[in-house]
Amino acid sequence: MEVFSMVVALLSGVAMFLYGMMLMGDALKLVAGNKLEAFLYKMTNTPLKGVALGAGVTCVIQSSSATTVMVIGFVNSMMMKLRQAIGIIMGANIGTSITGWILCLSYIDGSSGIAKILSTATITAIVAVGGIILRMFCKRSVYKNVGNIMLGFAILMFGMQTMSGAVEPLRSNEAFTNMLTMFSNPLMGILVGILFTAVIQSASAAVGVLQALSVTGILTFASAFPIVLGIGVGAACPVLISGISANKNGKRTALVYLINDLFGMTFWGIAFYAVNAVVHFTFMDMIMTPVSIALINTIFRVATVCVLFPFIPKLEALVCRLVKDTKEEMEDESDFDLLDERLVTYPAVAIGQCHRVMAGMAKKVRKNVNRALNLLNDFQPDKYEKVQRKEDLIDKYETKLGMYLMKLTKKEMTSSQTRHVSLYLSTISDFERIGDHAAGIAHMSNEMHEQHTGFSGAAWDEMNVVMEAVREIINVTCRVFLDEDTEEAKKVAPLGVVITDLCENLKHSHVIRLSNGTCGLEQGAVFNDLLNSFSRIAAHCAGVVVALLKSREKGDDLHIHDSRVYAGDGREYQEYYAEYRKKYDIAVSESHMRSMEPEEVE
Repeated sequence: MEVFSMVVALLSGVAMFLYGMMLMGDALKLVAGNKLEAFLYKMTNTPLKGVALGAGVTCVIQSSSATTVMVIGFVNSMMMKLRQAIGIIMGANIGTSITGWILCLSYIDGSSGIAKILSTATITAIVAVGGIILRMFCKRSVYKNVGNIMLGFAILMFGMQTMSGAVEPLRSNEAFTNMLTMFSNPLMGILVGILFTAVIQSASAAVGVLQALSVTGILTFASAFPIVLGIGVGAACPVLISGISANKNGKRTALVYLINDLFGMTFWGIAFYAVNAVVHFTFMDMIMTPVSIALINTIFRVATVCVLFPFIPKLEALVCRLVKDTKEEMEDESDFDLLDERLVTYPAVAIGQCHRVMAGMAKKVRKNVNRALNLLNDFQPDKYEKVQRKEDLIDKYETKLGMYLMKLTKKEMTSSQTRHVSLYLSTISDFERIGDHAAGIAHMSNEMHEQHTGFSGAAWDEMNVVMEAVREIINVTCRVFLDEDTEEAKKVAPLGVVITDLCENLKHSHVIRLSNGTCGLEQGAVFNDLLNSFSRIAAHCAGVVVALLKSREKGDDLHIHDSRVYAGDGREYQEYYAEYRKKYDIAVSESHMRSMEPEEVE
């Protein structure tokens, strides 16, 4: 029964410690607002700055795992490069050791004078009272968050005291003494450190528990050191879990965290025990204290970073080899190599390179629209995920091209070159918006699949007609852009108007079905949203073509007017309009007649 009470007390201390650390870290992040994130991805232009910033941020939020997960998010969203992230992760491994020094405060004790004032109980009580006053009586959120920081610190300190009190009887327990002696076996100690930290998912908490065990007075250096070596590797568990859903660079970032600690454990473990086998260190039987454990943890982490720091480029190459890009991913990224910074001083060449990259963007947009449309009739989760991945790539095209074209605007160019740059900026915006609508269509397909909803037979007939028209306009638009075919370009505007008319007619048909009860309100909302996306895709396709045609004109007017997109005059325009109306409107008319008859909703 005594053992059970001891275990319960120890676990309750761990729980309070973890909760206090979480409360303090979350409140610190709220007080800082988004400044921490801004520092992380803006102030890392050199590896040394990254290490310093990673250490500083981790000191604030008290968790290297939280810092690394945040960095994985930045790398995953392409706001930060992998090499920048490596420096921050190294710094985070140093910063997490500061928690051990903070916990040393919980072991300050005294019976009179200044020592009594500085005792753990007094410090904890003062901080807790101050925190609860700010939390309960202040109206401003910043003061409430400061109160949460103080309360988190008080709970953390109380948790440490509870853990220390729980293990105090073990000081004279022979079985426990034998167990700690077993841990002096390096491999066993490392394994215990890894498993224990993986379970509680916090290196700081694992070090705190080890510091609590040290108050028994029977924990030696030989037992503590291998556990400290294993703690860092165990802390990689939550980071690796967070990297599962990330892209390739996000996974590489998570792997950097593991490799950093795995290297430290292996390198210093082999080095230390190899030297000890020869010289036989006299301090192996030294009794550990909370301060000495904090010191070992800090020295180990700083030494690991010092050894690895010069090899950051090699570490980047290693994780890229371990997490390889597929052939498709390498092809996706190859276009960006064409945007060479050195070519900016030669605008004519740089503009030609931009057109080649935009051609790659156009192909990916066309494929993604067709993928999204296919999902409506045949939803497949892997194809849905691919649409989302390609949408991220299309966004990257817009960012890279936009930045490159903006650099060109600062160079001296001819009027023709200026026209091309301005119209290219407009075109990449149109392509990106088409990509957004494709992702939106895929998202609606996913919702329909998850909710097991669909449309009536008449609605599907109508939808398939307009989908075929959308497929044609995106295919024609990309063909026009890739081949610069001005004759083919004349088809886009009339087809766009036909698609817009189709969408309006289908909305009217669907209102009739709603009134007849053949379709529900939920399906009606999705039906209208899909038609709106189709109509906008057509408009942006027309925008792309008009930009291409205007790039061949002379004059200073670089603006694209709606009247130029949907110009209704001209014999060719009328002929194409009549052709497309006949091609798609007949089918719509037939399905419109069917929509007058009540049908069951699928």
